[in-house]
Amino acid sequence: MRIALACQGGGSHSAFTAGVLERWQRDGALDAREVVAVSGTSGGAINALLVWTALREKRPEEIPARLEAFWEDNAARSPVERLGNAVLVGAGVAQSLGLAPPLNPYLVPPPFDGRAEFRRLLERHVDFDALTVDTDARHPRLVLGAVDVRSGAFRAFDSRRDRITADTVLASAAIPTLFRAVHVEGGAYWDGLFSQNPPIAPLLDDDPDELWVVQINPRRRDDEPRTTLDIADRRDELAGNLSLYQELAAVARIDRLLETGALGPDSGYRQVLVRVLELARSLSTGLLGAASKGNRDVAFLRDLRRRGRAEAGTFLAALRFERAWTDGDVDALRALLAEVTVEVEAPFAPSGDDPALLLATGVARDVTGRQTVGAEVTWPVRTRPDGGGAPADGTLTATFVGELLVAVHLGPVVEDGV
Repeated sequence: MRIALACQGGGSHSAFTAGVLERWQRDGALDAREVVAVSGTSGGAINALLVWTALREKRPEEIPARLEAFWEDNAARSPVERLGNAVLVGAGVAQSLGLAPPLNPYLVPPPFDGRAEFRRLLERHVDFDALTVDTDARHPRLVLGAVDVRSGAFRAFDSRRDRITADTVLASAAIPTLFRAVHVEGGAYWDGLFSQNPPIAPLLDDDPDELWVVQINPRRRDDEPRTTLDIADRRDELAGNLSLYQELAAVARIDRLLETGALGPDSGYRQVLVRVLELARSLSTGLLGAASKGNRDVAFLRDLRRRGRAEAGTFLAALRFERAWTDGDVDALRALLAEVTVEVEAPFAPSGDDPALLLATGVARDVTGRQTVGAEVTWPVRTRPDGGGAPADGTLTATFVGELLVAVHLGPVVEDGV
């Protein structure tokens, strides 16, 4: 199976993605599949770069160690670094509250504006001199998102046509309030959070069977944001998700056109199954709001990586459950559902006292919709009607405690807003 990986940007919150990728590799999920392309933006660009270089060197087993080494090195450790981190995070909170103006990096002399230190950090972990343009497509593709400040054009730095350098990565991560625009190949670039976060469309050129997305900005919020910090935080999340949702909607539309036959085999498109693992709101901003995305505290970054590993475990447990269900393996399903609460609503009809039989024979995966792993795991599904007739759409929701399945609900379509 061919998969593409897409890492959304979110500053320090991207340490969560590092934990996810570490667990996927350690549990063999990446070894069991062919990773054909990796993309990222901002902090996600760094994770994508580290994964890609290990794959490029045919050393996938080093992915966890490389991710850990970078995020440990990136943490604020010395007294001076910890003080600087506290000042920057405090300034971010003050800006969110309207108590201070945004920082202007152009007022900071270039030797002290952080760009040189960022380059040195990257160069300690990646041998950029060894990275040549992969015009022959001998390696997986790497795509990093950025935006040209002057033209407004989105830029996807692509390893098949661009040489990946420290400045290429910095261009994708240049937050305007922290860094001056980064000049690469005649363009002046800001953080890719303003363009493709992360790039999705270029990944489809490598014909993946599945697209695995790690989403940093939570999709839903249960309550209405009312405080200044909550409003700023939610605005940041919505802006960060805008391009991702647009690109995923385009993938879903192509999948539907292929399924209905409106696009044929000779169209150049193929169906791509989308899976999204989302950072849960309870694990993200906390009391600092959006300013936590600049927090380089050692304990904070380590906890995000730990949470990422745990959520990746849920993701893999959901894959095992899906495999038993879509393969029609009634015995495996009965074992998985032995101590599980199962609820069934229309348009699905209960199959006696055997929910495993219902799943195996009466529920089909809707390959045109995306699976989401967050507080719960949801799949778009369809009924398998007896005696013909059109299938009815619905949603399968599974609740996991860690990697333990505890509840399953089959019912009507749940709109996800994408």
